[in-house]
Amino acid sequence: MSSTLKAQEQPKSDVANFYPLLDAYASKENSSLSYLSRNWRSVEKWRKTAKAQLNDLLAFNPTPAPLNSEVLSTTKREGYTQYLVRYNVNALQKTEAFLLIPDNLTKPAPAVIALHDHGGFYFFGKEKHTYTDNQPALLKEYVQNLYDGRYYADELAKRGFIVLCPDAPYFGSQKLNPALLVDAKGYEKKIGGADESERIKIYNKQVAGPNEVAMNKTILTAGTTWLGMIVQNDKVAVDFLLSRPEVDKDKIGCIGLSLGGLRSNYLFGLDSRIKTGVVAAFSTTYQHMLQQHAHHTWMMYVPRQYEFLDLPDVPSLNAPRPLMIMNCNQDKLFSIAGMQAAEQKLSTIYSRMNASDKFACKYYDAPHSMTIPMQEDAFAWLEKWLK
Repeated sequence: MSSTLKAQEQPKSDVANFYPLLDAYASKENSSLSYLSRNWRSVEKWRKTAKAQLNDLLAFNPTPAPLNSEVLSTTKREGYTQYLVRYNVNALQKTEAFLLIPDNLTKPAPAVIALHDHGGFYFFGKEKHTYTDNQPALLKEYVQNLYDGRYYADELAKRGFIVLCPDAPYFGSQKLNPALLVDAKGYEKKIGGADESERIKIYNKQVAGPNEVAMNKTILTAGTTWLGMIVQNDKVAVDFLLSRPEVDKDKIGCIGLSLGGLRSNYLFGLDSRIKTGVVAAFSTTYQHMLQQHAHHTWMMYVPRQYEFLDLPDVPSLNAPRPLMIMNCNQDKLFSIAGMQAAEQKLSTIYSRMNASDKFACKYYDAPHSMTIPMQEDAFAWLEKWLK
């Protein structure tokens, strides 16, 4: 039989003839620590075992450091005050974040960690969902496309939530510095004479984007994972909120779109201090990513995780705490089948824990985004469980 005929008999995939091998290997044994993998006698023992395994796989345990937080600037806005803060996330890293505090608080208030997206837009992080003055046209266009032009973090603050919006590694205040690259591909020369939006576009597309490959190779060689670095940073965001007297320490939630949704999956699942979570446009199963829809940032991959936990198993680690998943029917990054499979897994877990009312999964006729109707549903969910 010719190689052409053999190819016609095989399913097409992102990895061509290697798909049958990898699919068979993944199907052999996976999700062994899922709540659905067996009849666990103790929920807490399952949770402790699965969390320990996932933290081991994430493999990022840097030397801790005091927060040493500082306020870099203060801006009074309508209904709240916006603070630009900086704090240590470990002994070798700092990050910056926007802290939004509503006016006229008379007692500790509920807080939400708003986790920014990826979108190939590395120059900014927290600014993609938090209002700032003198925004470049490129950022305004981005917010219009992904968030219907609304800065949802600020909207949450206007509704009485304290909001923290931290930069993740590789974005905003933690972005890649071209001046320290061995080969910056002529970046300084390319931005000469360009306007602000064009300079940012060159940085995103010709510097930060292509260097994700080298970054991840180096991270893996160093013995850790990119997602492990991100999760550790996001956990310290909880530490920061707990250091603030304005925050009700028993009422902290998290929310995010896309990469922010991935971050929300892991922060909610791994940090019991998070009381409710919202995940927008980042819910599927690994099975449905194997053949196609694997075109994601290097930041999401954790070697060997599927052996123990599928992606929807991650937020289940904090079940039966309230969790909302929001999917987009026109999302080109995930298949509908994958979204539905993840929903089924999470729905079954919450049902077995007699907490079906604490899980919600909604679908929206929209592309990969967090539209205003999605935001409104998320706000209602956060208000229901945190206020």
